[in-house]
Amino acid sequence: MPSLSGGLTCMINFSACLFQVRSRTIGELLAPAAPFDKKCGRENWTVAFAPDGSYFAWSQGHRTVKLVPWSQCLKNFLLHGTKNITNSSSLRLSRQNSDGAQKNKPREHIIDCGDIVWSLAFGSSVPEKQSRCVNIEWHRFRFGQDQLLLATGLNNGRIKIWDVYTGKLLLNLVDHTEVVRDLTFAPDGSLILVSASRDKTLRVWDLKDDGNMMKVLRGHQNWVYSCAFSPDSSMLCSVGASKAVFLWNMDKYTMIRKLEGHHHDVVACDFSPDGALLATASYDTRVYIWDPHTGDILMEFGHLFPPPTPIFAGGANDRWVRSVSFSHDGLHVASLADDKMVRFWRIDEDYPVQVAPLSNGLCCAFSTDGSVLAAGTHDGSVYFWATPRQVPSLQHLCRMSIRRVMPTQEVQELPVPSKVLEFLSYRI
Repeated sequence: MPSLSGGLTCMINFSACLFQVRSRTIGELLAPAAPFDKKCGRENWTVAFAPDGSYFAWSQGHRTVKLVPWSQCLKNFLLHGTKNITNSSSLRLSRQNSDGAQKNKPREHIIDCGDIVWSLAFGSSVPEKQSRCVNIEWHRFRFGQDQLLLATGLNNGRIKIWDVYTGKLLLNLVDHTEVVRDLTFAPDGSLILVSASRDKTLRVWDLKDDGNMMKVLRGHQNWVYSCAFSPDSSMLCSVGASKAVFLWNMDKYTMIRKLEGHHHDVVACDFSPDGALLATASYDTRVYIWDPHTGDILMEFGHLFPPPTPIFAGGANDRWVRSVSFSHDGLHVASLADDKMVRFWRIDEDYPVQVAPLSNGLCCAFSTDGSVLAAGTHDGSVYFWATPRQVPSLQHLCRMSIRRVMPTQEVQELPVPSKVLEFLSYRI
């Protein structure tokens, strides 16, 4: 009987997958293609939204990054339809500087980074958050409250820091010896930047101390693919080849634990808005939802039915999951896989609630308000979809408020009924 029940559950889930709702297309930003343009080097490895929602940026291929005012981009989709060929005649910002750009007024422009761009990250400063280096009183740059920076990780191992409003190159960080595969800023406004590289290391930079490299985090035995801060900036997740998922204490710069469960390279990670959950995507066809405070796997989102064996999952299975992103409502997760599909999942359902077709996808990210998902492709283009709309329950909002300030260990000590503890711990 147990096997019959399990088979029936699988069939119900499979049937639900057959009748999934298609996500509504919002728009497309198609990269211009020259007649003799090489396909190699055009990949859009990363897309990013500014924390305040003012800008959207993506690597357009061939060492260029395109920045567009996000509100204007949405208006253009409504006025001119979904398709939009990016205008190569827009303001081009050189690698050195750009004079005459009006500060704080969002305007479309292109940045020439000098090498293939693999990673992007926006960072905004909070003046009262001081540099962790207390011995230096003089700095080349003093960041104001309205400062918005863009970090670009390059093929040659360099990281370039740009002023988004003026297009000026502020800093050139040189220490990695291989491709800088991912970048992430601490969400607390301290302008602490972490870079993940194929040289098997993560490096911590203090941009308020003129880009001083504060620490090298070692532990990965192979390429590091991605990294992400927890919402309170206290924890960092890094993922990489050989099934690696590491958690780091960013106050002490020490490893907390290694999460084990994937069967192939892990290529993307993202925390939930309350920091209680961690999503990781792997070439083993799975997205796992973890409790980062205990290391437990709470949910598995499979992209192949029936689920592959560990041996098959560890090889070329044509269902590699390329990217994962948590929505800002804390209820939905988006994933992008090699089977030409984008999937939207709910954290309390084991099958997608919406899907969208996408060929050759590489990366995805939710907009700042969570209403739109952007996905980048091999040819340097970006596609946008409306995300699932659902009003969060009062219980979920209360849970997120509690989990923002309490880790799992403290929640489990609360004098409340066991069912409430399970709900607060995302176990029901």
